[in-house]
Amino acid sequence: MQRCGMSILELTVVLALSAILLTIALPQIGHVRDAAAVRDALGEAAADFSAAREAALARGRPVALVIDTAAATLTARTTGTIVLLSRFRQSYGVAIATNRDSAVYDGRGLGYGVSNLSLIVHRGAVAETLVVSRLGRVRW
Repeated sequence: MQRCGMSILELTVVLALSAILLTIALPQIGHVRDAAAVRDALGEAAADFSAAREAALARGRPVALVIDTAAATLTARTTGTIVLLSRFRQSYGVAIATNRDSAVYDGRGLGYGVSNLSLIVHRGAVAETLVVSRLGRVRW
């Protein structure tokens, strides 16, 4: 007569091996999640700088992009009206740091206070830097 199933010893060995592999893989999974969150936040920040510049060109008046590192937000405003608001901590769970607290695009799309503005986005052990040139070019 044939038996179907597994013995307790076989199940214990399989569970022990699974636990060892999971222990090895979990830190890597966390690093991948951190890297993805930082990359997505940088993409949104680059889009925010471009959108602020485009809003200034479209309206023909200055648009200020205010960077709040404590709240991890970017806010674009023109004449008291909020054009866009991005909350990086809430959306991606990241923190930001920068060498300037704001940037202004005039009605021609030229930036003031943007020259070599560096925005650092970090989460866990992963950090990436976004650099904005005076003309509004963004690279990371």
